Formats: sequence, C-alpha cells, structure tokens
Amino acid sequence: MTDWIAADWPAPQGIVAGSTLRSGGVSEGAFATLNLGAHVGDDPVAVAENRRRFLQMCALGQEPDWLTQVHGTDVHIAGQGEAGEADAVIGRAGTVAVLTADCLPILLCARSGDEFAAIHGGWRGLAAGIVNATVSRMHTPPEQLLAWLGPAISQPAFEVGGEVFEAFLDLDAENDGCFEPNDRGRWQADLYGLARRQLGVAGVTAVYGGELCTYADAGRFFSYRRDGQCGRMATFVARQR
Repeated sequence: MTDWIAADWPAPQGIVAGSTLRSGGVSEGAFATLNLGAHVGDDPVAVAENRRRFLQMCALGQEPDWLTQVHGTDVHIAGQGEAGEADAVIGRAGTVAVLTADCLPILLCARSGDEFAAIHGGWRGLAAGIVNATVSRMHTPPEQLLAWLGPAISQPAFEVGGEVFEAFLDLDAENDGCFEPNDRGRWQADLYGLARRQLGVAGVTAVYGGELCTYADAGRFFSYRRDGQCGRMATFVARQR
C-alpha cells in the first residue's frame, strides 16, 4: 500500500512533493497510525518513529522545520533559525512541510525548482492573507510558480457561520461565489475555491490538485471536523540531489 500521494503537477526534475496518508505508522487509537503532529496528545515516541518513517517512505534526506501553526500570516524561511509560530515556510533546499487534518495545504514551486513553499491554509489564515504573504516573500515571480492544493475538507462537508462568510467578503466581494447557503441558515465554504482565487490575485495561475476530501475519506485521511481528536498529515515539497 502506498502511504502518500504524489502531487500531480508538472514540477521540474529533482522536486518531490505530496501528502501523507493516515496509514503506515505506529500510533494508536485516535492517532492511528501515521500521525506526524507532535502537538495533538499522541505519544512522542510514536510521533518520532512516524516522522522517521515519513522521511524514509518519501525518500527525503532532511527533516523539515516543523512549524507551530497558529492560523496567522507569518512566513518562516527554512534554515534561518527555529521555525516558531508560522503558517507558511519557504525553502531553496531540503524539505518544507505543513501539517493538516481538514485545513488546506498549499504547495508552491518555481518552474526552475530553485525555490518552493508550503502553506497551511485554514480559513482564518486564508482570510488574513497567508497566500499573498507567502508569494510576496518568494524571490520567484508569481507567474513562474506552480501551485498544488493537497487534501482538505470539501465544500459539502465544511459548514461555517456568517462571520466566516463576512470575513471573506471583507477581503474580496467576489469571494461570495465560494459560499453556498444551506437550510440551517449557515454557509458551505469552498476552501479550494477561495485558495484558487487568492492564488490568482497574487499572480499564480498554474494551479493543480484540489479534488480530495479529508472529511469524506476516513480510510485515508485524518479529519478534525469528523473525528475531533485525531492525527495530522504532512504535505511537503523537497528538492532532491
């Protein structure tokens, strides 16, 4: 069984990217089995072994700088000190990654392969501008970037309140097309659509992925909204030599 999904984008030779699945690790219970999050209450020894397996499984030579993700807009530059609190990371070598269990992971890569990034795209971070904050910190012009949208909660499963709808309309009135009203007086939000819009506004037009739902596929993905306490998957991009 393959325990990760390769990104389906035309990345250059030497770039490896994708998302892990929930299988292939040693964690138990709510975290079964390949939980890569050290902040969710899992046994630290199991997390360490899972991270070792992740590197081996995906043939990665270097462990990423694991971020403390806080749904904000801070961007970490890989290799420049401790990652700390950030929701995106940019690198030019090694591996960058984010952890998710419903939020949208976004990968960016220069067509040259010389620069890449991983973004944790929860609704708060997207509404605050994490996509533009990341693209603007990269040396690569946005028209030379590829983007891949990893596994996230899909619109039919992602019900939100009016405050979320209003936050995105305040950001861009045309975001209303990414929301559908439901019969409970709330909204079904399309994280994939919101991310595509923000990438387009930032100048990134080569966007791939965005067809998977973490909530609907319990066999392959962790989902916080579905299960509450659960593990985290890694979505990563690396340059291999």
